[in-house]
Amino acid sequence: MTAQTEETSVHEAERAWLNEAIDLATTSVANGGGPFGALIAKDGEIVALGNNQVTSNLDPTAHAEVSAMRAACQKLGTFSLEGCVLVTSCEPCPMCLSSALWARVDRVVFSADRHDAAVAGFDDRKFYDLFQKQPASLWPVDVEQIDLPNRTAPFDAWLAKSDRIDY
Repeated sequence: MTAQTEETSVHEAERAWLNEAIDLATTSVANGGGPFGALIAKDGEIVALGNNQVTSNLDPTAHAEVSAMRAACQKLGTFSLEGCVLVTSCEPCPMCLSSALWARVDRVVFSADRHDAAVAGFDDRKFYDLFQKQPASLWPVDVEQIDLPNRTAPFDAWLAKSDRIDY
């Protein structure tokens, strides 16, 4: 397999995983959770899934990314997610990005961004501002946004949900 073919294959897998994360996020809204979904993949396979459970578990740290990382660590029997990719429906908040760094994931891929989240009432700009002082080029992990046409579907479902618990 050529390097170009391998890279194309990786990007195709990541796009499929992103669609799965977006579906997880949209299903989370329908089930009473927040509009965020994430998964951990390793060696081309999905290891663990996670969705936002902040209000359902009364746990401010139960973000989709953290939930997926916790589940992956349990499944893999390790605290290190070296060799893994974190795929998430939305740009990780600073807590989730920091958790990914601590977990040593190799790569983070997301679709919706912080501005999409802010439109739906998840405005974490004050937290991001704390981290703006360090340029992304100095981060120890590759972070990339891949724009998908359905990237705001979980937020659309969230905004349409009349019984949501705003936070």
